[in-house]
Amino acid sequence: MKKIGIIKAMKLCRDYEKMDSGEREALRRQRLEELVAHARENSPYYRELYRDLPENVSLTDLPVTDKRTLTDNWNQWVCDRELKLEEVEAFLEDTDNIGRWLKKKYLVFTTSGSTGTPLIAVYDKSANNVMGGIAACRSYARKEDLKAFLKRGKKSIGVFADEGFYLGNSSIRSRLRSMPWKKKQMAVSSALYPIPRIVEQLNKFQPDMLGGYPSNLELLIEEAQAGRLKISPVIIMTGGEYLSDALREKLAETFHCYVQTSYSCTEGGTVACECRQKHFHINDDWLIVEPVDGAGNPVPDGVRAEKLYLTNLYNYAQPYIRYEVTDRVILHREPCPCGNPAPWLELEGRTDDVTTFAEGEKTVRIAPMPLYAVLKEVHGLRRFQVLVHPGNRLELRLEEKEGIDREARFREAKEALERFLATQGVSHVAVTLSEDRPCQNPNSGKFKHIINLQKKENI
Repeated sequence: MKKIGIIKAMKLCRDYEKMDSGEREALRRQRLEELVAHARENSPYYRELYRDLPENVSLTDLPVTDKRTLTDNWNQWVCDRELKLEEVEAFLEDTDNIGRWLKKKYLVFTTSGSTGTPLIAVYDKSANNVMGGIAACRSYARKEDLKAFLKRGKKSIGVFADEGFYLGNSSIRSRLRSMPWKKKQMAVSSALYPIPRIVEQLNKFQPDMLGGYPSNLELLIEEAQAGRLKISPVIIMTGGEYLSDALREKLAETFHCYVQTSYSCTEGGTVACECRQKHFHINDDWLIVEPVDGAGNPVPDGVRAEKLYLTNLYNYAQPYIRYEVTDRVILHREPCPCGNPAPWLELEGRTDDVTTFAEGEKTVRIAPMPLYAVLKEVHGLRRFQVLVHPGNRLELRLEEKEGIDREARFREAKEALERFLATQGVSHVAVTLSEDRPCQNPNSGKFKHIINLQKKENI
């Protein structure tokens, strides 16, 4: 793929929207063929994987890939022979590198690990510009919200975990590093901060656009209703978690603005953008989505898939071709009233929810993402789970890396959780080490880091 700047990326996105169905299909086929040819030539992993395949193949002729296999072959997977996992891991050890370019070529992201071991992803400048082009052209469901945002001053702030190499955080940090004058228009408030501190930051910044994890934004509703949070955004954009209809309505009523979300992942960027009908239209000029059942067989339109295969057509540094993603979706191809001809998805919600701690006569509510972010920084852990029991009891399931002392990692994790909870006003909590190891849900196959057992339906 030729180098793509941000202006070119935006033009490509807009040009695609003007194409007829035949032109769209031809462009997707061309981009797939070029990606596969590039992977065959530059990735030893794909060269071997496709060794017995003819030169001209259709999408379904290509083998499926998955995170575990690709991660195990990381050095052979990437297309830059000078890029080594050991060097990237060393880069990730220093959080000051968030938003910095590795080798002046790549932004480095890590997945949240919501389905197990986190994955390390690299995107070159062209791939990052494509993501930026999609965001610039398609992120707003309603034109009137975009116009209001631009008219008000373009001030945006996100409330999310800001100490990790996550897609959103790293992207914003990168923009602020390259354009420091944007600091008056763009900011981040850590989801790890106590709610009063977040409220203070938001009141001072007065955002026109408020973003964040739904579970964190939910905690701000009470602050606004009590008169402590005094902001009037023109739009709220959520991400990173499922946004329920009930919470969407509560946020809209509380802040008197439109609320929308999107479907993103580190491996694919923004996979689908929400329209005013609340349909998630696939950015199918840059991504291919194949819904399948548990055995990997295609499912008909309108039927829930157990997982999907994702092909990222713009990441040439680290190709994702028919990459297995364990999200449950329903694909629709019937026309959408919004006029967007791209197929659209229904998404199944995640079940992590806000946990409650009692401190004397006071109740403290904490979203799941901050608990995850705290433990994510404990080195030496391969995986972890937190079981939240009634009575301020936390049970930790830990899987340490080879050669790592299990008890030492538990003590570090316990101390980290206690320190964090203390900042939230929770000083009485019992943290114990489980004999069980982290495990997937036996029914869904999904992995949850935070399991809330405070509600009867979750027990």
